[in-house]
Amino acid sequence: MRSGFDRRRFLAAVAFGATYAVSRGVSARGRLRQGLTPHLFNQDIDDTCRMAQALGIQGLDFVSNPADWPTLKKYGLAMTVLRVDYGGGISTLARAPAGPAGWNAIGTPDLDGQFEAALRERIDAAAIHGIPNILVTCGVRGNLSYDEGKRNAIGFLQRVRAHAEARGVTLVMENINSGHSGGPPAPPGSMFDHLPWGLDVVVQVNSPRVKLLVDLYHAQLMDGNITNFLRQNIQWIGHFHTGGVPGRHEIDETQELNYRHVANVLADLDYRGFISHEWTPSAGQDKLAMLRKSIAIIDV
Repeated sequence: MRSGFDRRRFLAAVAFGATYAVSRGVSARGRLRQGLTPHLFNQDIDDTCRMAQALGIQGLDFVSNPADWPTLKKYGLAMTVLRVDYGGGISTLARAPAGPAGWNAIGTPDLDGQFEAALRERIDAAAIHGIPNILVTCGVRGNLSYDEGKRNAIGFLQRVRAHAEARGVTLVMENINSGHSGGPPAPPGSMFDHLPWGLDVVVQVNSPRVKLLVDLYHAQLMDGNITNFLRQNIQWIGHFHTGGVPGRHEIDETQELNYRHVANVLADLDYRGFISHEWTPSAGQDKLAMLRKSIAIIDV
């Protein structure tokens, strides 16, 4: 996670602030709002926020500790997506006798109701602190069919949609690929591994506060045809993650997905949410250089 990172250089860059970033052609002030996942820095929250600000980034995903939220505010950063930190992650929330599974991947979703309770608490916290989105993922299929998993997902989201609507918080459901190599391990048999499956879920729930988090890395591995999907369904998408294909590295010209084209499509569609960088630099690459380059690609 620390490949190509030099703390002294990091702090020197922070000292220059926004001037440092802009002088190298990075502003992240184009038509799209950009975010980062903090693992890209792997530093304490204050250093992470200072560097994100220097790069012109406008928000951070997955800063789940409420004690860190004032730090984001101090640096003018949005907390863009919140996780529900119950049971080690949503794929282990509802425990069936056969072992851990996702809330929509067992016959009785969220067996003890504890995930729903934790999600409702997070919805309230997000509303109080101005956090726009909360992540939900769907777990692995196991022996469950896509159709049964879909029914479970729709039923669960129907139960919590009114709460999210009342509090003005959007639940974003993320796609995850089924076990492809070349990047971080993905669960075999992910329930939401194809975009049309998730699209059908959110269309049937039919709430302005239940949308997709489209992870473009996973989507390219499983489905491709990205920009056509975006043009047809942008109203059902609340957040994006980036990552180069196939290795989930920087999103430059060495990767098969043309992120500048994707960014232009999103901007032309008047997409107003965030597109967040969630990747790890290739071995031997300079992390700051790769970040600046990737941010510039999206900054259309």
